[in-house]
Amino acid sequence: MAVPFVTLSLARRAERFPERTAVVDISEERLYAPAETIHENRVSYGELSAMTTRTAEHLAALGIDAGDVVCLLTRNRVASLAVLFACRRLGATFFPVSHWLTPASVEQPFDLIEPDLVVSEAAQRDLVRSIPFDRSVTLEELAEADREAVSDSDERNLEPETDAPLVLLHGGDGRPIAGYSASALEWNCISALVAWGLSSADVVPLTPPLSSPDGLVRVALSTLYVGGTLLLDRAFDPGDTLTAIAEEKATFLAGRETAIRDLAAESGFDDAVDSLERVIVEGAVENDTLEAYREQEIPIARAAGRLECPTAFSQSFAGAAADDPGDISTVSDGVGTPVPDCRARLVDESGTVLEGTAEGRLELSGPVVADGYVRAAGTNDENWYAPVEEQRDDYDESGDRGRFADGWFETDDRYRRDEDGIYRPQ
Repeated sequence: MAVPFVTLSLARRAERFPERTAVVDISEERLYAPAETIHENRVSYGELSAMTTRTAEHLAALGIDAGDVVCLLTRNRVASLAVLFACRRLGATFFPVSHWLTPASVEQPFDLIEPDLVVSEAAQRDLVRSIPFDRSVTLEELAEADREAVSDSDERNLEPETDAPLVLLHGGDGRPIAGYSASALEWNCISALVAWGLSSADVVPLTPPLSSPDGLVRVALSTLYVGGTLLLDRAFDPGDTLTAIAEEKATFLAGRETAIRDLAAESGFDDAVDSLERVIVEGAVENDTLEAYREQEIPIARAAGRLECPTAFSQSFAGAAADDPGDISTVSDGVGTPVPDCRARLVDESGTVLEGTAEGRLELSGPVVADGYVRAAGTNDENWYAPVEEQRDDYDESGDRGRFADGWFETDDRYRRDEDGIYRPQ
């Protein structure tokens, strides 16, 4: 399959199809709007590119330059995407912090990161007060800041070996923090394109937060990379999302088990999902939920990823797209095979690589894997990630933390691989 683009450049997409819809903001205009009420604010690729340019100019006027870290604390917004792509234009690092953190846990990421600027929505003022950093602006203040001309990042001569990461993502409690280069993000998008057949014709609702690996990388960036349309709400609401799926004729859905289940439980599910062509779910799915999608003849496949590799495994839609398109019996305890550009292996307790049918500790490698963890000293152009010797002892309180060593990411998760190469978490 041909890959239509080689970078994350919004400007290139805007040049090719400026009028195509990039994002539909379906958020309710009023705080207490009736359930299943959505507001359709359409943003074209041309408009999103222009918004990115303005945001980059505002950030530049505030002193943000290559290598700086811009922290963003907000719910899902079109402005979040503009800040991300603006950081790419400037050579800066985009660090989205989850609004689900508490005033106590929101301090965790900032033990490792000293941002050059914190940008937030006004609704997160309590969390912002808990961040041990005093240079912050609201999204409204950023939009009203002075502007300074910036160059197109595609024209800048950057050295990949020394560039700061484009994106930092944190774990569920704020740590650890993994860094992704632009190249790693692009390979994740290409992997989704190949594995799930994403294309410019796809309309995709966003159910996870943009501060998460699955929300930002698996769904949002992959959709924009192929020139598709993203349906974006401040936060997931099953009724509103189902309304948007029906009205916008969504074709592809990727979400966590809870979101997939909640959508199926809505009273209008059967009539709303006529346009859905395939579904990707993270996590084991109950039979009642599977039956709801089976009855609508929607192929559904399970995928698995983590902070350091947004999508490592995925089942194939082949079983669901056979003679009986409603057959989704392949959705089981298995998570499929490694996605394109991701290599997986199992090792025993001594580190010996296991062949064939086996059970052991999972290790991942390939261009879709994060470049490393941020080290306690912060980021810099020479070595922003944690050296292997520092990873052995740092942050033992984070049970989800693995280790990057010798070109592989050691997850410490136990998996079983069967005779067909299907992986199953143990």
